[in-house]
Amino acid sequence: MQLKNTIFSLSRRFWILIILALFTAVTVAACNPANFKSSAAQTPRLVTSILSDPKTFNYALSSEVPNVFGLIYEGLITENYETGEVEPALAESWEVSDDKLKIVFTLRDALKWSDGKSLTVDDVIFTYNEIYFNEAIPTDIRDVMRIGESRKLPTVRKVDNRRVEFTVPEPFAPFLRSGTGAPILPAHALRESVKTKDAEGKPTFLQKWGVDTPPDQIVGNGAYTIERYDTSERVVFKRNPYYWRKGPKGEQQPYIERIVWQIVESTDTSLLQFRSGGLDSVGVTPDYFSLLKLQEKQGNFKIYNGGPAAGTTFVLFNLNKGKRDGKPLIDPIKSRWFNTLEFRQAVAYAIDRQTMINNIYRGLGQTQNSPISVQSPYYLSPKEGLKVYDYNLDKAKQLLIKAGFKYNDQGQLLDAQGNRVRFTLLTNAGNKIREAMGSQIKQDLSKIGMQVDFTPLAWNTYTDKLANTLDWEASMLGLTGGLEPNDGANVWSPEGGLHMFNQKPQAGQKPIEGWEVAPWEARIGELYIQAAKELDEAKRKEIYAETQRITQENLPFIYLVNPYALSAVRNRFDGIKFSALGGAFWNLHEIKIVQ
Repeated sequence: MQLKNTIFSLSRRFWILIILALFTAVTVAACNPANFKSSAAQTPRLVTSILSDPKTFNYALSSEVPNVFGLIYEGLITENYETGEVEPALAESWEVSDDKLKIVFTLRDALKWSDGKSLTVDDVIFTYNEIYFNEAIPTDIRDVMRIGESRKLPTVRKVDNRRVEFTVPEPFAPFLRSGTGAPILPAHALRESVKTKDAEGKPTFLQKWGVDTPPDQIVGNGAYTIERYDTSERVVFKRNPYYWRKGPKGEQQPYIERIVWQIVESTDTSLLQFRSGGLDSVGVTPDYFSLLKLQEKQGNFKIYNGGPAAGTTFVLFNLNKGKRDGKPLIDPIKSRWFNTLEFRQAVAYAIDRQTMINNIYRGLGQTQNSPISVQSPYYLSPKEGLKVYDYNLDKAKQLLIKAGFKYNDQGQLLDAQGNRVRFTLLTNAGNKIREAMGSQIKQDLSKIGMQVDFTPLAWNTYTDKLANTLDWEASMLGLTGGLEPNDGANVWSPEGGLHMFNQKPQAGQKPIEGWEVAPWEARIGELYIQAAKELDEAKRKEIYAETQRITQENLPFIYLVNPYALSAVRNRFDGIKFSALGGAFWNLHEIKIVQ
């Protein structure tokens, strides 16, 4: 999975990532076209917005959004977010062997890169064997393609000029969905950087295609290419003239020639620009819903409701007991609190999620209890026995006292050694909904004697703490979702790149001494391995049910609210097939501007 903050998911698939802002708040926001003046200004285009600049143009090194990759790349397959079915992309077909251990993909004929060079089976081999499976390159793709207890990766070999074979050492249920939809990358543009080492012995690929790279040097195979990038202002995409898709009459797709992402700092700004008439779409947050609903006809737009969003939002504590250079990542006193199960459960009981839904979400959401999306066939509901933490201050206090905490005369919570319970809760700045949630959590936890210092941070500062320095105490985040739970393997494997509640250092980072994995934590990782090799769907569902029971009992993530996926889209677009999984523009290639 990936960090999420844009309307376009990677290769139209949901890789798990941290939400920069609530999905419905930013997925299709847009900005006034008058702010963008160029010769392309009169070209039919879709104008949307994002809350922060892209961090890289190198797909393999990306683990968050906003990112450009869903527009400029495709993989062998994709998903239809209306039907949930796997569909051909760069591969026109595939065959699965009877023993389920091999898939042979046949590429479409005459595929080209955006620079006009031929896209071949050799590019597929290069992408997997030299980038995704290269241990010297820190990429999350490996986590979702590791197989069994051995954690082996598939072997990928060339069959002939149009066919490529993937082989796994044992049955792997998510074989087709997990990994084979990842972008195919250009060997002719990147191979040299993979082979060349810098002064530290690392591939120069790790510095390749940063956001300072001239856009015309970025080679892709998707519907669009990057035309220009103005830092803190906009990213502009133009139609890729070599894109493979054609319409029913043989016409070039996509039909929309340009896309503009305006970079804005708040969802309030996006709303104002949408209401001014210059935007094409905006994510509808609960505080905007009533206002926009009254203006649908006048503003010539429609609000789409896809039901519960596919992603998750949660609070988590840093459970990492390790040290760097002899210094604990987390104050040992606070680390003892966070690693006490009753402490985490007390926090869960003390957060008034229904009030959060009523006041912040204006009733447009539901409580969330599972790491698996409600749309997934593997989702376990509370009615099926999943544990929930309904608001209960008495129960929260009882758990704390049971764990040795106590209260002073002022009602302040102290640990057994008399230390005042106080910690910092971080989140990303710029989203009113997220900031309101943090403020309520601060107030809710004060009722059980905890002092919470709620601190929204700039996105880059925030993610640096989460992924690199690891010196944070508590955080409020979100992850993308989807139909296949194994796409979350990079979260639930203790070795995974997004195992953020107890993060192991990734390639190139300073080592951590004393990093420990709790038994329940290891068990979740084992169950994900077991589920991935189980081909019996009923048994597979039960395995994932057990993972959900363990997560809700041990609370590495304290889940909050699942908002409804709501977006307002101007009526000038034909072909919208809105869904919670893909938003308004997941089928962008077939959407037309009708005025």
